[in-house]
Amino acid sequence: MTTFLYIMTSVSIIAVIYHHALYPILLSWFAKRHPQKPLALTPRKFSKSSQDCTLPTVTIIIPAYNEALWIAEKIRNISYLDYPTDKLKVIIICDGCSDNTVEIANNTIQEALCSDTHIEIFPQLKNQGKVAVLNQFIPQYDSDIIALSDVSALISYDALLIAAKHFENSKIGVVNATYRLLTPSSVGERQYWDYQTKIKQQEATLGDSLGAHGAFYLFRSALFVPLDEDTINDDFILPMSIVEQGHHAIYDPTICAIELDYVDRRDDFSRRLRISAGNFQQLVRLFGLFNPKYKGTAFTFLSGKGLRITMPYFMLMAYIGSWLLISSPLFLVAFICQTLGYIVSLLGIMLPNIFSHKIFHVLAYLVAGHTANFIGGINYIFRKLIGPLNRVHK
Repeated sequence: MTTFLYIMTSVSIIAVIYHHALYPILLSWFAKRHPQKPLALTPRKFSKSSQDCTLPTVTIIIPAYNEALWIAEKIRNISYLDYPTDKLKVIIICDGCSDNTVEIANNTIQEALCSDTHIEIFPQLKNQGKVAVLNQFIPQYDSDIIALSDVSALISYDALLIAAKHFENSKIGVVNATYRLLTPSSVGERQYWDYQTKIKQQEATLGDSLGAHGAFYLFRSALFVPLDEDTINDDFILPMSIVEQGHHAIYDPTICAIELDYVDRRDDFSRRLRISAGNFQQLVRLFGLFNPKYKGTAFTFLSGKGLRITMPYFMLMAYIGSWLLISSPLFLVAFICQTLGYIVSLLGIMLPNIFSHKIFHVLAYLVAGHTANFIGGINYIFRKLIGPLNRVHK
């Protein structure tokens, strides 16, 4: 029994260290030796060009639910995109909105700067949820490329041109943007997203870009596979189903999606609970990606997503096991280090104004994320998920 406890505790400690430290170091080492080659792109500068005829047709689909605060800015932002107007359609699905999102959208598309962009607004009487909207509307459009975007995210003006350049490679099935927060809710959240951005970019040098962010990503319309109705993290399942078909997903840091919405800490934890349940779901549904035939993608999926989902259990086992084996000097040190880490994180959570150093906020956000991951996974296992997700962005 003692031997078994030694083994389980040691494996758990190694898994925690590997996921949080060794894996990022390995990615950084590999990325420095295999830097992403910049695209040779000649700016169009909003002017018509003889090369425009070679560009793919694009349909941007924007699901919206009660987005009165941001819908006008979103429409203006889309109208500013540098892309031939005869190659671009914008579809806004107002999914059973109970506010004046539809009215504001209809008024905004009448503005002079929006008049040249083909924008259609589809008000739905009943809120169906994002997955139902995507399954219903994506197959209706025969454009070469489908782009999905959240209302509260602004897109860089040359995003479509850059993506079109990537899609010249027939093996590319998905193009992902860089996600940025305009106003993070905490230092920890900002540091977390900066870290995630760096990791995603480095993972893409080793294999495919893992998942996407609903703020903005693009894919070949012919590769779309309808989502199961109970899909939680559609912006992970959808792009990775395209990778499973043998196409590549790439990450381009020069395509930016800036999140305008501010998420309160209480709302943020609820959001992370649901996303964590989705993480558990995608591990089950995309289990085939662990197949060695996916090479670097299988490795990053295991080391990144796979371990992230199971990390709360490893952390619990590492802490409890270290406590039970505290008579051993090695496990005593491990127990002390873990205890100090959890104390720092709790101080950052309970007294953020007093313990304001970034290490407190970063550890607080990290531990809160693992806590949400644990609860979300348990909820998924026991089918205690909340109802349809009304808010579209994550």
